[in-house]
Amino acid sequence: MQTITPFLSLDPKTRHVRLNARDPAFYTNPNPTYAALHALCPTFYWEEQRMWFVTGYDHVNALLRDRRFGRQILHVASREELGLPEPLPHLKNFDAAESWSLLELEPPEHTRLRTLINRAFVSRQIEHMRPEIAALANRLIDSFEKDGETELLSTFADVIPVTMIARMVGIPEEMGPQLLKWSHDYVGMYMFKRSRADEDAAERAATEFAAYVRGVIAERRAEPRDDLLSHMIHTEHRGQHLSDDELVSTVIVLLNAGHEATVHQIGNSVRLILESGLDPAELFRDAAATERTVEETLRICAPVHIFDRWCLEDAEIDGVSFRRGDKIGMVLAAANLDPKTFPDPLTFKPERNEAANLSFGAGIHFCIGAPLARLELNVVIPLLFARLPGLKIKETPRVKDVYHFHGLERLDLDW
Repeated sequence: MQTITPFLSLDPKTRHVRLNARDPAFYTNPNPTYAALHALCPTFYWEEQRMWFVTGYDHVNALLRDRRFGRQILHVASREELGLPEPLPHLKNFDAAESWSLLELEPPEHTRLRTLINRAFVSRQIEHMRPEIAALANRLIDSFEKDGETELLSTFADVIPVTMIARMVGIPEEMGPQLLKWSHDYVGMYMFKRSRADEDAAERAATEFAAYVRGVIAERRAEPRDDLLSHMIHTEHRGQHLSDDELVSTVIVLLNAGHEATVHQIGNSVRLILESGLDPAELFRDAAATERTVEETLRICAPVHIFDRWCLEDAEIDGVSFRRGDKIGMVLAAANLDPKTFPDPLTFKPERNEAANLSFGAGIHFCIGAPLARLELNVVIPLLFARLPGLKIKETPRVKDVYHFHGLERLDLDW
């Protein structure tokens, strides 16, 4: 093994890598590590995770669309056949809440669920929310503008995405703080090296979250409203309605995915822009410049770094053979930094025009909430800089120990 940093060792010949994802020097700024992997070992076996990962843009982009790989495996093979352990009893309610998650299903179930909710998330529908998003952002800035300082995540970034997705789904806005708490505990299940305490917190969150959603479903079944939940309850697809279990899983994944990554990305983007030294007035001079700036922040500091796939049939990727039941990880954030696709990849260049970033995935599991997240970012970030000229970082931002997500603990600003 060749030691690259105190937390990274690798053998380019065997393509084996040792990488401590809990080392603050890594998760605080993973990009230099991704650059080293691109240079020495772009497809690698991560010993601590016991599986293969790909970082190359072309390989990740292709894998996201490759139907030989999927988010689900038990629809084609049994646990016994694959040698998989039985579900953990202390995660019974978490597993139940995940059982019909859009993120975890393959066709035909995935197609049926996604068809029922996709219409609400297409760009032309989402665009109608622009005035609402701007009004909410302005109201929040009004509340702290006179103070001359703020902690941006708690006063701004946390509030906007959860409020907007709650409005869309049909959840009362006053539930926002509770939704955030459930979501933070819930997604703890997806961190590397999660602890039993993380699992217990996720189980409690899933139990409470599902019970709450079932109550709202009963209300909307009796008295439909003009919201996405009522639409999902009362709309048929080929003669079928969604079951309550399907509705619970779908609402939970929409509320979690509908804000968690966007909260991270607002903080990541504002920090990146302030540290770049570039002029915000120029970055946001018009809609096209704003869009390029937002996409470049998504490329260089993505909020979600890894997505896994199960191998559904024997396949070979970059010279590595996979058997049915194997897992492979795609490092989306590293693919966005592939020097073969993005010259000078670690440099923030909003004028780039090389390729689409993969921060929202691709293929049938492309993030359904991407149009909403993009609209929120394109509205609220320019507004923040326009309303608070002289905005600057007050204290060095702290990054959360939540890899494979990437977001800040706090972002203290003044002006």
